[in-house]
Amino acid sequence: MLILGLESSCDETAAALVTGDRQVLAHRLAGQEAAHAPYGGVVPEIAARAHVEALAPLVEAALADANVTPADVDAVAATAGPGLIGGVMVGLVTGKALAHAADKPLIAVNHLEGHALSPRLCDPDLAFPYLLLLVSGGHCQLLLVEGVGRYRRLATTIDDAAGEAFDKTAKLLGLGFPGGPAVERAAAAGNPQAVALPRPLKGAAEPHFSFAGLKSAVARAVDQYSPEDLSASFQQAVIDCLVDRTARALAAAPQAETLVVAGGVAANTAVRTALRSLAEAHGRRFVAPPLWLCTDNAAMIAWAGAERFAAGLTDPLDTAARPRWPLDPAAEAVRGAGVKA
Repeated sequence: MLILGLESSCDETAAALVTGDRQVLAHRLAGQEAAHAPYGGVVPEIAARAHVEALAPLVEAALADANVTPADVDAVAATAGPGLIGGVMVGLVTGKALAHAADKPLIAVNHLEGHALSPRLCDPDLAFPYLLLLVSGGHCQLLLVEGVGRYRRLATTIDDAAGEAFDKTAKLLGLGFPGGPAVERAAAAGNPQAVALPRPLKGAAEPHFSFAGLKSAVARAVDQYSPEDLSASFQQAVIDCLVDRTARALAAAPQAETLVVAGGVAANTAVRTALRSLAEAHGRRFVAPPLWLCTDNAAMIAWAGAERFAAGLTDPLDTAARPRWPLDPAAEAVRGAGVKA
C-alpha cells in the first residue's frame, strides 16, 4: 500500500509518501515562519497564499524523491479540517484534483486523527486502546483511542489550548515566532520557581483544562521578572496542569495500557519528560512520536490515510473542508469551550 498525504491546515505545507508497512519514502515540508514573524502569529490570508504557491512543487518533489507517479499510489489522503479554512481548502482541493486525475480514492483526513494515529507510524507495537494527550496550538484534549475512527473524549480545554498559551506568552515576552520553541529555549536559562503562577483546574473534580488564567497572569508579570524566569515558571505551570489532568484520566481509563502524547507541544522536552515519569508512576507504557512527527507534517496524514484505507474508509470528491471537526462529535458540551471542544 502506498499513500500520498497532503497537509495544509495552518502554516506548514507538506507532502509525503508513506507505505502500509510504515516506511516514509518521501517527506517535503515548507514552513512560513518568516512570513508570519512580523505579526507574532499566523495570519490566515498569508498562510493560504503560501500554501497555494508551495503545495504543487512539494508534491512534485515528494513524488520524485520516492521515484513514483500519482498512478503508483493507492490513495490520496488530504487534511480536510480542522484548521484555517483557507489553507485546508488548498490542500483538500489539491488532493481531490490528484485523486480524480489519477483515478484514485480520496481519503479526507481529520488533522487531529493524524496526530492521534501518528505514534503508530513509528511504533508498530502500539495497540488500541491507548490514552492520548493531544496537545497543540489549537487543541488540548485527553482521548481514549479505541480504534481507527473511534475516539472517546475524556477532557478538553474550556478556553485556551496549551500551545496557544505558549505562543501568547512568547509574544508577551518578545521572544519571537514560533512561540513554543522560543519559550522552551528561554525557560532553559530560567528558574521555574521564580514566579508564583496559577495552575488552573489543578486538583479539580471536573476533568478539563484551562490556560486562559495562566496566560493572563503572565501578562501581569511581564514587567516584574526576566523573560527567562517567567518562561521557566510558565512552562512549569503548564506541565503541572498537564500532569495533574492526565493522571486523572489515567485513573479513569484502566483499559489503556499506554499513555501517548502527540501534537506540537509534545515536542517540548520538559513536557515529554514529565509525562514519561507520570506514565511510569502509573505502571503504563509511554509513547511519543519523534519530534519532527509532533509538529504539523504530511507523513502523519498519509499514515492516517493508510489506516483508514486499510479499514475500507474512503471519501467522495465532494467532501467539504471543515474549520471545526471534533474527533468525538458525541462528546458532551463543555462550559466555555464552545465549538473548540
